[in-house]
Amino acid sequence: MSALNARHVQLSLSECLADMAVDALIDEADLSPKPGLVDRRSSGAHSDLHLGLMHASALSLWPCFKAMADAALARGAINQALREDIGQIGRDGEVEMLRITAGVNTHLGAIWALGLLTAAAALDSTALQPGQISLRAARLALLSDRHAPPNETSHGAKVCRLYGVSGAREEAQLGFPSILDHALPQLQRSRGNGVGEQNAQLDALLAIMATLTDTCVLYRAGMEGLNAMQSGARAVLNAGGCESLEGRRRLRELDCDMLRLRASPGGAADLLAASLFLDRLQPALQAQIGSA
Repeated sequence: MSALNARHVQLSLSECLADMAVDALIDEADLSPKPGLVDRRSSGAHSDLHLGLMHASALSLWPCFKAMADAALARGAINQALREDIGQIGRDGEVEMLRITAGVNTHLGAIWALGLLTAAAALDSTALQPGQISLRAARLALLSDRHAPPNETSHGAKVCRLYGVSGAREEAQLGFPSILDHALPQLQRSRGNGVGEQNAQLDALLAIMATLTDTCVLYRAGMEGLNAMQSGARAVLNAGGCESLEGRRRLRELDCDMLRLRASPGGAADLLAASLFLDRLQPALQAQIGSA
């Protein structure tokens, strides 16, 4: 049958949300040039990652995100049972991700952030503003998961203890301020100034990097790496962002610093993917519902 004559396939809400979460991860991976991160140019500060692996990892998480949305629809409310459902689904998703990547941690932080946001979106498809979804996700994140194994040996937990900083868990429990206060406003400012979409998304990433205490960077490069990331990102934005010539020069300098320090802002990358998810969610779901 010709594709032109094919009937439109109506997806369920859970399938739509899973599609959008995976698309956000793939688009974040493809976005270039990102300082210190895997993109279309290179593997950044990583020796064990490449773009194809990031794509495979993202695709492997589709069932995980769909299952989280299904759990939210089934439970119908923010409660302990839903929190523990999401926790177990996320751990199962991590196992599958690591199987696909042969043990390389590609998207662990993204499972947490996008998983919460996917479930939060499914809980109320009539309230899809970023702030509304983030608030529901925060309420979920504040609940304890009684079945979660101890996490004291993870890289993030070690860094938080060593430097006395907060990490991905606290970011979610606060309602994702890096997204709502920095990434999404910068994305809209850049678009409003006529900046192309690729550079607008890069500006949003830099807005996150300028303020985030990225535990991925701290683990790999300590305070020197964190300071270089934050000050370098601010320098790009202060120079006019990624669309300006001076901003591009500053971006190259930041990339060189991240590579020299072997520092990869993976926490910022996860939050950029979550930002893209929230930015697109309401119009995409309205378009899908309207086409039914």
